[in-house]
Amino acid sequence: MTAEESARPGTGSGFSEEDSAGVVVESLRNTPDQRLKEVLTSLVEHLHAFVKDVEPSHAEWQAGIDFLTAVGHMCDDTRQEFVLLSDVLGVSMLVDAINNRRSAAATDTTVLGPFHMVESPPRELGATISLDGNGEPCVFAGQVTSSDGTPLPGAVVDVWQANGAGFYDVQQPDVQPERNLRGLFTTDEHGRFWLRTVVPRYYPIPDDGPVGQLLAATRRHPNRPAHIHLIAEAAGHASLTTHVFVEGSPYLDSDTVFGVKESLIRPVTVVDDPARAEHYGVGNPFRLLEFDVVLDPLGEAGR
Repeated sequence: MTAEESARPGTGSGFSEEDSAGVVVESLRNTPDQRLKEVLTSLVEHLHAFVKDVEPSHAEWQAGIDFLTAVGHMCDDTRQEFVLLSDVLGVSMLVDAINNRRSAAATDTTVLGPFHMVESPPRELGATISLDGNGEPCVFAGQVTSSDGTPLPGAVVDVWQANGAGFYDVQQPDVQPERNLRGLFTTDEHGRFWLRTVVPRYYPIPDDGPVGQLLAATRRHPNRPAHIHLIAEAAGHASLTTHVFVEGSPYLDSDTVFGVKESLIRPVTVVDDPARAEHYGVGNPFRLLEFDVVLDPLGEAGR
């Protein structure tokens, strides 16, 4: 059909309830980007099937549009409401799973979360990331290795977390120091890293916006168990984004973003060892959270 024929009055689109998706998909036939065409085709087919399944009223459809508009209005430089929506619907974890099919040896991944909003500052091994001391002092330590057990010196470990009250620095810019509880560390010749921090607290995701209203409407709590985020990267290996969850924390069995995996739960232990305390630059005894990270070499992941 020529452009003139397409624009000719009275020809119609052939749109009907029965073939609504087909008509819209046909309109995408000249999309030059084949991946875009594939994604939009699937989106249209699934969206039209959804609408036919639930048969929304005009008022219900407008309520959905208003909800998404409100989600957009809540987004700014330090708040990403669409990420929260993706998180509480389990989509973030599904996308993470699809994109991180790794070997059985590799550390499990989990979601990035909405608070990796700023760059972590480079810090020396053993430095503290707790600039306000809000929380129970703790050493966080581990080793980065390849899937065959080979240590990875020079690996970069990006760490960020909430404080002892359950807040990230970007949530309290007038309360917490800038870049509080964030740090970029480089592993030593044995692939080891260690730093001083505080035991994180469980916390609610921001629930003062439309995502919070959605949780309330479905009688779901907004809470996440206590955890430390980290991203580990090493030359020739697949990057890994994960959490370390604190054993015994509330909400381990009902994380509102579905991010908990059993393999990522670790205890905070009390260590009475003067030599280790001296190595970490802390008093004895001290609290210790240990977590080793295993990376897949590039090309050896499970996808």
